[in-house]
Amino acid sequence: MNTLVLTAHPDLSTSTANRTWFEALSGIEGVVTRDLTTVGGADMRFNPTTEQALLEQADRIVMQFPFYWYSSPPVLKAWIDQVLLFGFAYGQGGDKLQGKELILAITTGGPVESFQSGSFNRFSMNEFLTPFEQTAKMVGMDYLPPFVLHSAMSRDKTKLNASTAKLIAYVTNPHIKSHVDIL
Repeated sequence: MNTLVLTAHPDLSTSTANRTWFEALSGIEGVVTRDLTTVGGADMRFNPTTEQALLEQADRIVMQFPFYWYSSPPVLKAWIDQVLLFGFAYGQGGDKLQGKELILAITTGGPVESFQSGSFNRFSMNEFLTPFEQTAKMVGMDYLPPFVLHSAMSRDKTKLNASTAKLIAYVTNPHIKSHVDIL
């Protein structure tokens, strides 16, 4: 299985969790990692032909990012807008992503309890991630359960190391189950 990991962090060098995940995934055979902030530069400009070729080679796409204001950082949205184009991802002839798998690998600053219906953030993570699920559906991808590390800013090394091992096992598992334990 070929996996493409698209990491969308505004400054990966300052991250603890996302950088650790990116570095760990970068060393795995069959996994291609891309730091979208580096690739797109300050203007967040992407070459659709290059990005689409990478997507076509992948069986599974992982979008890895910190949860920013109930969504992804702007660089991921810019990538989606510039790469998932009519005739490639949707519309007439736009079937290049059909049957590929999408996984979201997300870090949050808040505890798991704050991402429940009726709690501090009012909605569950699944509710917040509905636009990503719909995007996957729109382009014919199989949306797999997201992998979420809550309270990532706690800098708890034991929790981070455990999450890294679990993320690698999840991303490289060719037979993903229907539920992922949220950390």
